[in-house]
Amino acid sequence: MAVWTFGGRLGLRGRLGGCRLLCPRFQSFGPQGGEDGDRPQPSSKAAKVLKIYTKTGDKGLSSTFTGERRPKDDQVFEALGTTDELSSAIGFAMELITEKGHTFAEELRKIQCTLQDVGSALATPRSSAREAHLKHTAFQEEPILELEQWIDKYSSQLPPLTAFILPSGGKSSSALHFCRAVCRRAERRVVPLVQMGETDANVAKFLNSSGRAEPGAGATCRLLGWRSSPGLSDYLFTVARYAAMKEGSQEKIYKKRDV
Repeated sequence: MAVWTFGGRLGLRGRLGGCRLLCPRFQSFGPQGGEDGDRPQPSSKAAKVLKIYTKTGDKGLSSTFTGERRPKDDQVFEALGTTDELSSAIGFAMELITEKGHTFAEELRKIQCTLQDVGSALATPRSSAREAHLKHTAFQEEPILELEQWIDKYSSQLPPLTAFILPSGGKSSSALHFCRAVCRRAERRVVPLVQMGETDANVAKFLNSSGRAEPGAGATCRLLGWRSSPGLSDYLFTVARYAAMKEGSQEKIYKKRDV
């Protein structure tokens, strides 16, 4: 049995336990949901092999954690897919960052695990969720507060911003800027779900860019009437600058073209 989250199908017990330790993409146990549509099987001590394919999505439909079948281009799956893309981009950036010995690589690994929890919350539309679903997939505020602490830690070591910075500053920094751009797209996919009451507002807050550091950001806070608090997009912007500084790479500055 499996439950649809970003990156594939994930058992609930895997999300609550193993994900936070190992970040597994798939688990072969959990409650009903996912594309397979199978009924729960009797427990067995023998390990079961989970197939990556289900043969149930050829008609353009997929299942949420609640068991609801929706078109694959539904807003829920758009948000899930973009969050998966963000985690994949962070995974690529981590390879470059680890090679350079940056200490924040472990924070990025933790963020990837938190994005699994984001996926679980997104895959549980409130319009079809029971109380038990919501209890197991609630997205708490702690990761948002942790991001703010990390941002403050690195920001205190950076030179002040005096101009718009272009994505640049070496391979590590540029990869993190790419992650930031994907994060902002994920945020745009999640905001409509929050407005419709389909997902927890904390999910969008986690992805949010407050607008303090990034040009053109902060729209989510204004749209939903939130206090402008930093989120993952701000964190990625900050560590991109931090990586460039640590590696001695020059950040490129926006210059207006002469008319």
